[in-house]
Formats: sequence, structure tokens, C-alpha cells
Amino acid sequence: MADLVVKSNKLVQALQTLTLSETRLLQLAIVDARETGQGLSAEEPLELNASRYATAFNVSPDAAYLALVEAEDSLFKRQFTITNEDGTLTKSRWIQDANYRKGEGRILVTLTRVVIEHVTKIDGFEQYFTSYHLKKTSDFKSVYAVRLYELLMQWKSVGKTPIYELNKFRSQLGIGVNEYDRMEAFKRRVLDIAIKQINELSDITVKYEQHKKGRAISGFSFAFKQKKTNQPIADKRDPNTLDLFSKMTDAQRHMFANKLSELPEMGKYSQGTESYQQFAVRIAEMLQDPAQFKELYPYLKKVGYMPSNKKDLVNG
Repeated sequence: MADLVVKSNKLVQALQTLTLSETRLLQLAIVDARETGQGLSAEEPLELNASRYATAFNVSPDAAYLALVEAEDSLFKRQFTITNEDGTLTKSRWIQDANYRKGEGRILVTLTRVVIEHVTKIDGFEQYFTSYHLKKTSDFKSVYAVRLYELLMQWKSVGKTPIYELNKFRSQLGIGVNEYDRMEAFKRRVLDIAIKQINELSDITVKYEQHKKGRAISGFSFAFKQKKTNQPIADKRDPNTLDLFSKMTDAQRHMFANKLSELPEMGKYSQGTESYQQFAVRIAEMLQDPAQFKELYPYLKKVGYMPSNKKDLVNG
């Protein structure tokens, strides 16, 4: 079935640290690699594009482009740790290579051998794998909500989890040692937000129970159930929709934004130490504003932009 995220239970339980956009890109990579066979070997890397990302997660094309730009470097460096049957640990990266195609809004990635083993070898071993449809988590705004949902889906046949020991649970959610180290902050900034988003935006409702050793909380367990009816899915924005004032498609905006980012006279708009790619994404956002579009119009002409109706764009 389309857009099915499949991971081994060990991969779901892995200790990992990812941002929301990195988690989303990996979800797409797992879905598309399984469905197309690409990305499972270095000979056929998997292509992920901004349009696919924007549609899948109901975000703006600019947010999608920025996620791809940042992933080239950050996602490549991310690691995770799996506990093996014999108690030993395996550490691995998520992807073995990344190639961002500047100006094209797409990135080519290849999954690592360890990831491939834990997302493809399912036939006959379904009980060792966790699966869920991408749309069930696509509206989450917290990476902790995605991770908690995955941990819950391991137990969807019984609707309740064992006790998750606190320190391991924090690592599974991707929380650093020095992050939210006070229980009040952990519950308010992580757990409660994740629970709220799952209850409001997914197909299940969940509640938790805290467990103590002495006076200190030592772990959490969860009980959940399917909703009787699914939450309505918000309308997706068509990435090819024309901006009324610019008559540019999103693809055109990003193409010309990349050209503008390399103009020396555009340097006055640059901020701090941002890369050309990050600058281009921000320029693309500027081009959605009528006033900023008009301001940048002379530079657009310089890089070859020819509007179909100049009067509509720059007020004559």
C-alpha cells in the first residue's frame, strides 16, 4: 500500500537524534526506496524532491527546499545505535551519500547497508517489523510526536506498551543528556506536546502513566486506542500554483532565486554566514511578497527573467 513506512522493531527502538525535517526526509526515503527499489544501492540513488516533501507534509515549497538544503550536510552526519540480540551495539549512519542538486529542488541519497537491512527484510518476519502510513504523522510539528508514535505502533495489536525506562526513553526520543533534564521541563516541552499532537492529529488517542522508584519518576508506559473516525486531512497546497502578483511558479522562483544569490549586488540582502543555498531559499521567500518582488525586479531582469505581463508585476 502506498506511503507505508516500515522499520524493524530494533530500528524503531534505536537511540537517535534527528530534527523534524530530517525525520521526515528519512520517512520519505524509506517509503520511496521500498516502493521503487532506488536508494538501496549506490548504483541507483533515490531522488527526493521539494514538491514531494511539500505535498507529503503540507508545508510550503520554501520549507521543503530548505529541508533538502540542510539535509545534504546534517542528515549525512546523523548516526543511530541499535542493540543487537547478543547485547552488543551497532552504530551506523542513516545515509551513505547525499547529492543536493542546486537550483533543481531535489536531493539524491543512498541508504546505508544497516538501514537497508532494517527496512526491507520483512517477508516472513512481519512480527519483527513496525509499519504505519505516512499520513498518520504528516501533520505533526514535533519530532518527539513522530518518535513516540513509532514506539507506540510497535504495540498496536495490544494497545499498550511496556514501561520505558526514563534514560533510554529520552535517548529514543532524541533528547540530549543536558536537554530538558528537569522532569517538569521534559513533561511540558516534550511529552505533553507529543501526546497532544498525537491525540489531535493522528488516528489514535493515547495517555501515559508514570512509574516511580522511591520519589523519582523512573519511566513511562502508554495506553492507546484507535479513533472511531480519522481526523480530516488539511488541503494540500499545489506547488505549481501561480502566485497572483508574480505569475511565477514555485519552481521558477527557486530557479531565479539561485541565480540572484550569486549576484554581487545582492550581497546587501545576505545575512550573517548563511550559505549560497540558504540565501537562495530566503530570496525565494522574498519573491512571494509583492513589495519585495518589486524591489528585486531589476535584479530579476538582469538574470534573465521575462514576465508575461510586466504591468501586473511592477505596476507599470
